Amino acid sequence: MINALGLLKRRRFLPLFTTQFLGAFNDNLFKTAMVLFATYEIFADEKAESFFNALAAALFILPFFLLSALAGQIADTTDKAKIIRLVKVWEIVIMLVGGAGLLLARTGAVTAPLVLMLTAVTMLGVHSTFFGPIKYAILPQHLDEDDVLGGTGLVEAGTYLSILLGTILAGFIYRSTLIVVGTTLVVALLGLLTARAVPPAPRLGPPLVLDWNPFRASWRLINATMHIPRLFLAIVAISFFWTIGSVLIIVFPPLVKNVLTSDAGVASLVLAIFSIGVAIGSVVINLLLKGAISARYAPASVIAMGAAVLAFHFVVNLWTPAPVGQLYTVWTFLAHPHAALVLVTLLFVAIFGGMFVVPLYAFLTTTVAKDETARTVAANNVVNAGAMTLGSVAVAGASAAGVTTGQLLLIVVGMCLVSALLAQKLHRACD
Repeated sequence: MINALGLLKRRRFLPLFTTQFLGAFNDNLFKTAMVLFATYEIFADEKAESFFNALAAALFILPFFLLSALAGQIADTTDKAKIIRLVKVWEIVIMLVGGAGLLLARTGAVTAPLVLMLTAVTMLGVHSTFFGPIKYAILPQHLDEDDVLGGTGLVEAGTYLSILLGTILAGFIYRSTLIVVGTTLVVALLGLLTARAVPPAPRLGPPLVLDWNPFRASWRLINATMHIPRLFLAIVAISFFWTIGSVLIIVFPPLVKNVLTSDAGVASLVLAIFSIGVAIGSVVINLLLKGAISARYAPASVIAMGAAVLAFHFVVNLWTPAPVGQLYTVWTFLAHPHAALVLVTLLFVAIFGGMFVVPLYAFLTTTVAKDETARTVAANNVVNAGAMTLGSVAVAGASAAGVTTGQLLLIVVGMCLVSALLAQKLHRACD
């Protein structure tokens, strides 16, 4: 196996990596800027903030549930590079819609801007639904088998580093809507340019007759995939992980504002630390496994993740709030005696999460024939989307019922234990 970083020198990998990097950066720049703008500029109530964040998360996930089966079919019967370029054109349209919402919000309007912003989030979900199967399914087609885990790890690490950059930048510029709109449009155009350099990845198997019924197609796709024990366990374990992740991402902005009593810069910092951690975990697990596709470290990784979430919960409870009517800035937050503990525990939550999930994606793309990989990833996305939607709805309902963000963190700890049991079964089934 060549050194994983050496893949970045290959034309069969670098354009895809760059396109994914720019796309994830843009998605998270817009979504984070939107959430921060709504949390700090529009709403003034913790329940309303949590509900809006949960609604945005649910709308982003919904297209995965409805359209993943179609996306997988199209990706397995069409040149994947061609689809990537079409998806990047769609991204430019999305940023125009979202930008219109942000600009309109500056006029003092509320309903119309929120509708436009949430529409853009839903469109981003469609964008990611069609790109998601390709970014993993194209790797076995462009890389040697013993480089697939390294390529998967680099894609994950690059994704989370781009999330980091987009999140940090959003924290600085979310109030400057013109800058947000201009930046997202420029990045979308750059993504289209890099997408044009992705080498062809034509259909390998026989052509498919597309099933346009989303519910029937999803059922058939899942039924054709989930009967394979290792795939079933990998998909269910990944679904639990992303449900955990969706709960945490929904919880973070209100927790930062109302529990840590800190401003949007700190919310951006917290999301950035989480992204750094997942990127580190993606690299660490690749080094530990040395290219082998194995779940041997998955149970311990997710148990450690649960322990880190529990530690984060206790550290947050020790927090001394800012004086009434004030919020900590990034610098006053970092000067707080418990700030280091908050950031370190959060970093370890993300590191162990990255170590858990990366090998599971490698299972998806190497267990089936190359002409079925996109549909396999799509089946995973359908199940993930269903689980994450339930998680988002549950958070919205729990918030409306008065459940605190701290209590939601304890629920996440329990979910980590369930994920550990699934990972242990996968390890026994495959290793």
